[in-house]
Amino acid sequence: MMTFAFRSFRAALVCAAAAWLALAAHAQPQAQPAPQGQPQMDLPRTQLTAGMYRLNVQVARAQQELETGLMFRRQMPAYEGMLFVFDRPGVQCFWMKNTLLPLTAAFIADDGAIVNLADMAPMTVDNHCSTAPVRYVLEVNQGWFAQRHIRAGAKLGGDVFSKISDNKIE
Repeated sequence: MMTFAFRSFRAALVCAAAAWLALAAHAQPQAQPAPQGQPQMDLPRTQLTAGMYRLNVQVARAQQELETGLMFRRQMPAYEGMLFVFDRPGVQCFWMKNTLLPLTAAFIADDGAIVNLADMAPMTVDNHCSTAPVRYVLEVNQGWFAQRHIRAGAKLGGDVFSKISDNKIE
């Protein structure tokens, strides 16, 4: 057994506090610091429908817009989201690095049909991919589709989908 002689009560108190802090630091998982960067707020917008529900979504088309997506956003209104538009259909995979909000991704075919949905946790690098080639991915607040009983197979409406089916890609 080891004993320590402290010259003062103050020194003993400081050592005890330091030991407690060291133990507490190892017992608690360290929170990730918030990422530094600016959210994209000024992208063009379009309206989408899902049955009787309307969404006002930002449209990401350029490579930098697609890469940044909803990163750094701290909040998003319930009826907003971001539509990612790719040049051609393919298997699209998304992750949540630097994304602070829990989101649901809808992977969408050219005709607006939802191929699959994926709930995504904030600040993770897990891949969430389409189960078939798609041109569109719509990100909304997590739970938006579930709360409205919208599932894979449902069809979304909007000008962006009719332009593809009419071979008028803008």
